[in-house]
Amino acid sequence: MSAQVEEIRLNLGHIELAAHLFGPADGIPVIALHGWLDNANSFARLAPRLKGLRIVALDLAGHGYSEHRPAGASYALADYAHDVVRVAQQLGWERFGLLGHSLGAIISVQLAGALPDRVSHLLMIDGVIAPTGVEQDAAERLGMALQAQLRLDGKRKSVYANLEEGVEARMKGMVAVSREAAELLAQRGLMPVPGGYSWRSDSRLTLPSPVRLSETQAMAFVKRVKCNACLVVAADGMLARHTALLEQLPFEQVSLPGGHHLHLNDEHGATLVADCINRFFGFP
Repeated sequence: MSAQVEEIRLNLGHIELAAHLFGPADGIPVIALHGWLDNANSFARLAPRLKGLRIVALDLAGHGYSEHRPAGASYALADYAHDVVRVAQQLGWERFGLLGHSLGAIISVQLAGALPDRVSHLLMIDGVIAPTGVEQDAAERLGMALQAQLRLDGKRKSVYANLEEGVEARMKGMVAVSREAAELLAQRGLMPVPGGYSWRSDSRLTLPSPVRLSETQAMAFVKRVKCNACLVVAADGMLARHTALLEQLPFEQVSLPGGHHLHLNDEHGATLVADCINRFFGFP
């Protein structure tokens, strides 16, 4: 396939999202969803290596060049799933594949379980279900979330004197990435502000979730997935230590060397993940 990428914008009525478009027009339709606080450039190394796919790599709401949700709104997983269905509707895709990393993988599983007849393929990179909670903690969790929302009103985003400082901050983030990965994410993530640069992402993305599914509820989405599904587990990533969860999953699993962003951190990792995805879609 061509390595060329096209920048597009999708007006969904309730929000406008930015995206990268890869691959031949007659390829298998796939919507790619990045991880938390990342953007469409999460797939900049991976997508050009994939064969026979028409990939729309979104900037999720509140990330990259996409719009933020309106005042008073939040970033619930169900709202992301709604955005994806609207994107498919606008593109005229009745059935489509999902390629998700981390948060994007979680959204993909929920959507594939909620609307199993709409999703043709499910490919997950080091993510599968959101952190779960227990029923007796529900009130405490909501209280914590409400307090965090109120505190956010008085906070200001970090401002970096130059682009290099912003890149270094991303390298040392909650999930560390390579310099090359941070530079790619910064292309869509950093914006000029008075005094330097700041990340475009909506500050509300850092708020704790007011509600968590129980493990039974989370696994209900997994069990309703009908399509072929494959989970790439990064050997040094976030899922590898959750062996009890991995043993419950009905999906094909492939373990690959690398960290949580193995598809983005370097060329070798991108090639390994691409080879896995190409085999999964039947393009050796």
